[in-house]
Amino acid sequence: MQGTKRISVVTICYNAYEELQHTLKSVAVQDYPHIEYIVVDGASKDDSHKLFEEYRAHIDVLISEPDNGIYDAMNKGIKVATGDYICFMNAGDTFHSPITLSKVFAQVGDNSPDIIYGETDLVDVQRNFIRHRRLSAPQTLTKESFLRGMLVCHQSFYPRRDLVPLYNLSYRFSSDYDWCIRILEKSRHNHNAHLVLTDYLSEGVTTQNHRASLLERFHVMRRHYGFTRTLLSHLYIFIRSLIKR
Repeated sequence: MQGTKRISVVTICYNAYEELQHTLKSVAVQDYPHIEYIVVDGASKDDSHKLFEEYRAHIDVLISEPDNGIYDAMNKGIKVATGDYICFMNAGDTFHSPITLSKVFAQVGDNSPDIIYGETDLVDVQRNFIRHRRLSAPQTLTKESFLRGMLVCHQSFYPRRDLVPLYNLSYRFSSDYDWCIRILEKSRHNHNAHLVLTDYLSEGVTTQNHRASLLERFHVMRRHYGFTRTLLSHLYIFIRSLIKR
């Protein structure tokens, strides 16, 4: 049984015509019928508007106006979302297949887990498979799981909308990490789909600002887990990276 749960899929973008066309198509071809699609554009100056016109029949809410960065745009999406679950699929990222959401919600059925989550593959700008994400989703996902890093990619993390807070705008690169942890603090029953949910474009903002992102992430972890546990966690992550080289 596929179920009738509605999912709000939110795409944020700015001057991302080449990447955006893949994302819009990916949402449009999903065979799951209960999708609310929200696009938040930062008043792009490229040809993105042509894509919005092309896919307008699939877009339920289109916001195109200046914003104060990625997480401000994401907050706009949260504020207008009405689905049972919410998913962020930003410009360049795509669902793994046209049946991704239908397979997920067939598993869930009449249940309402707090978070639905799964795996992620990395792709390049030509949509070629690079590799599976090195951090794989744990069998059981809890707040403690993220002491070992962001084990579930943001795009493969579908929380119930009633558990979702706004993003903390004081973080420039790691507010998604903080956001996931805050949701995990409230969640009790999480569902591992055991599926690749997302093809993630590898060169994102966080990747481009790797050092600043790591420093900010340390601050996020210290806030949620305390200094000692954060320090020990980073030692573990460092050793793990050496072993996997």
